[in-house]
Amino acid sequence: MGMPDGWQWDRTLFQGSAAYYERGRLPYAPGFAGTVATALGLDGRGRLLDVGCGPGIVTLPLARYFAEVVGADPDEDMLAEAERRARRRRVSNVRWVAARAEDLPAGLGEFRVVAFAQSFHWTDRDRVAATVLEMLEPHGAFVHISDFKNAPPDPTPLPLPAPPYARIADLVRRYLGPVRRAGQGTLVNGTPGREDLVLARAGFERFERHVVPAGDVVDRTADDLVAWAFSRSDSAPHLFGAGLEDFERDLRAVLREESPDNRFSERLPATEIMIWRKPGGEG
Repeated sequence: MGMPDGWQWDRTLFQGSAAYYERGRLPYAPGFAGTVATALGLDGRGRLLDVGCGPGIVTLPLARYFAEVVGADPDEDMLAEAERRARRRRVSNVRWVAARAEDLPAGLGEFRVVAFAQSFHWTDRDRVAATVLEMLEPHGAFVHISDFKNAPPDPTPLPLPAPPYARIADLVRRYLGPVRRAGQGTLVNGTPGREDLVLARAGFERFERHVVPAGDVVDRTADDLVAWAFSRSDSAPHLFGAGLEDFERDLRAVLREESPDNRFSERLPATEIMIWRKPGGEG
């Protein structure tokens, strides 16, 4: 997703989505955290900042490789969910800060790694990249984590029907109109690309890229797919207003048409990890 000129973040962007995020979103590829640790030579020292951390999907798996971890997100509900997940996983070296990327450095100090997991595109990228460069210790790394979008399709048949994402999108448009919503504003198609240019302008160097394979087939239920819809900024629960119950009823009807027993299958996508380094020598 991208933002048109003049778009500004607002507090309703993911309003009501936090409770659905963990169930609705597919996880990153198993081993993504280990790949980051190996690529960066992480050894349990230093600090990590996860910007736009949401409910801690990336923060918590990476926490074991650092002495201290900070998850920053402007959505208080996301941070509350992250805190609950940290307690369940008994992760004790993490703290959560309510802040936008544009609020940085926010007195948070110096970091070995600053990570963005599908969140950098929501920010004022040139401004944020320049700030992050100053927050990193020598040889520190800017890490961007996302689903790998360009993998060739796997022709192997799935054991169950695939989730009808196109039909879900059509239903969302029926309720919310043809222009994709984002909080109080709208979205344009496509994530702004060329992070390499943004990071180069800021002064980063030594780019490297890793793709962590996945491909495991996972089962999904109707409840999972309803949660997926409500976890997204362009179909967050608040956008439907008084029509929320009607939308969910119609969504579940679409899912039953596709799979009468409300069971679906899909493949976990590979995870793409892009790393840029702060100048200062090898290390």
